[in-house]
Amino acid sequence: MDRTVIAYVVYLAVSIALTVWVARTLSRNGRLFLADVLNGDEKLAEAVNHLLVVGFYLVNLGFVALYLSSDDAPANTREIFEALSTKLGVVLLVLGAMHLGNVYVFSRIRRRGLLERREVPPIAPQAWVAPTKPAQA
Repeated sequence: MDRTVIAYVVYLAVSIALTVWVARTLSRNGRLFLADVLNGDEKLAEAVNHLLVVGFYLVNLGFVALYLSSDDAPANTREIFEALSTKLGVVLLVLGAMHLGNVYVFSRIRRRGLLERREVPPIAPQAWVAPTKPAQA
């Protein structure tokens, strides 16, 4: 079997496995965070979580597929490992950047929601009080 094909197979197997593992981990551990961001709406949090996972798969697997091709055929085993480490390193950096981007966006949404909760009085106003006239000296 050609060394390039071996490198492609290993690259795809490891990249897909990493993408699936990261997506499942983020989905499982992100539910509570999303529920908090969305004011406790569990159904909406679950729907948003599922949409994020689908988008995560599409973007990452699309990137893995686009980054598959190689200009140079590896001449030996060392070059296979070098090419694989470069490609997998870039895939891991993209996965990490996407994760940090999602966390940043949702933390901003959460912060805005917390500020809005503080602005609402805990009890609705019940009456209107007319201003008093200042005392004359």
